[in-house]
Amino acid sequence: MRHIYELPFSHEEVFRGEAGQQVPYHRMYGKQYCVPALTVYTPAEMQELRAAVEAVDGIYCKVMRFIQQYMPDSFLEHQLGIHPGLIPAARMEMVTGGITRQDWIIGETGPKCIENNTDTPTGIPEAAALEGILVGMAEKTSLYPPSKGMDECIRECFRSWLGAYAQQGLKGAVTFTSFGDHVEDRTNTEYLMKLCQEAGYETFYAPLEELEIIPGDSLYHQGREINLLYRLYPLEYLIDDRDETTGVDIGAALLELVQEGRLGLMNPVQHVLMQSKGFMAAIWSLYERNEQTPEYCGFRLFNDAELETISRYLLPTYFEAGPFELDSIPYVAKSYWGREGRGTSLLGDETLQTMGKPNTYPPVSVQTPSNSNETGTVDEEEELAAYYNNQPKIYQQLVPMEQAVIQTEDGEYRGYLLTGVFVINGRFAGVLPRIGEKVTGDMAYYCAATVNERMDDEEEKEWTIWD
Repeated sequence: MRHIYELPFSHEEVFRGEAGQQVPYHRMYGKQYCVPALTVYTPAEMQELRAAVEAVDGIYCKVMRFIQQYMPDSFLEHQLGIHPGLIPAARMEMVTGGITRQDWIIGETGPKCIENNTDTPTGIPEAAALEGILVGMAEKTSLYPPSKGMDECIRECFRSWLGAYAQQGLKGAVTFTSFGDHVEDRTNTEYLMKLCQEAGYETFYAPLEELEIIPGDSLYHQGREINLLYRLYPLEYLIDDRDETTGVDIGAALLELVQEGRLGLMNPVQHVLMQSKGFMAAIWSLYERNEQTPEYCGFRLFNDAELETISRYLLPTYFEAGPFELDSIPYVAKSYWGREGRGTSLLGDETLQTMGKPNTYPPVSVQTPSNSNETGTVDEEEELAAYYNNQPKIYQQLVPMEQAVIQTEDGEYRGYLLTGVFVINGRFAGVLPRIGEKVTGDMAYYCAATVNERMDDEEEKEWTIWD
């Protein structure tokens, strides 16, 4: 069981000052989201995670390039589930790296990466700003915040992106967009905007609903032309967006600007390849067929160190459930574009659990206000559940999650720890621990990370017993 350090303060005492300003959504969906406690990691755990996440990021980027260069459009469409309208822009090679968050389970067999959020990861202010505040409130002096260098990683990422776009002739102010009245999204977006500004660039915020696109011309906000855009809005939704008044296919028009070199997106469109859950099955398929790749492309895709990384840190993942059902191995079924646990089922375990909670980003056809903290109507929930559950799925070996017990305003909560790790510009950047159900959804609690550099005898004994 994971060790949790409870801060000697109530929720109100913690979040009435700077902490609440950094993360104003410390309560969500009518309940506490951030808890006044710390998830404790050992130095050895954090050291291994640092190396592991960067190695896994390298695998993802390598396979992304392989798919861009060698795999046919039919593979992108059918195996990865990429909308045909996204494929040309997804093939455009941009600098690797970016703002991503891997999700890890730390269990008896060591840390395992279960998925990678490469398109629109959130939780950024929690790790980059709130974590340091909470660790600073602890009475123990041996605790330190592992996400301390995250701000600089983000600044360097923008320098890398914008330097590459400048070489393509895309210069000027950077516009940041999200749903304007969605507090969580806007806070995440404006946090990144502040760091981009600190990196030396002019920035503007433009609510997503105020952007105007003129097909074949440009993207605008209140008459100002936009050449560089950070968007906290998933590409798999964007491609289907249509202006009901004008009939303009917004997503298609925007991607046309990208393909013509008139608009630079961040994260770049290539990240949609890695966002697809099908990408994890593609990695495992290439891993199992590594000795055959010279026949296909003239070289061995993975070297020995990369094969060891995949074997050690990734999980067997397939496009069908047969390999697990044949040997009665518990597995997880995941929808290609599932987010916050939606479209995910545990099978072969003692439970069968499917998540169907309201989605932060409803598809355009679902008219749920994006800033709503309410569960919506039954019809909306059913439509959302159908949206995710009817998608193609991949099947991944199930590994047990570590348990954790936290104190909440509703009393003691026994849940399961999912360790999110931000990898930004190819480097370990920060940690986002969440404690929730066996499938981590948007009702999970954020419990900030800390590393205990020096345990006393009693803590060492307690840790050993819990492990």
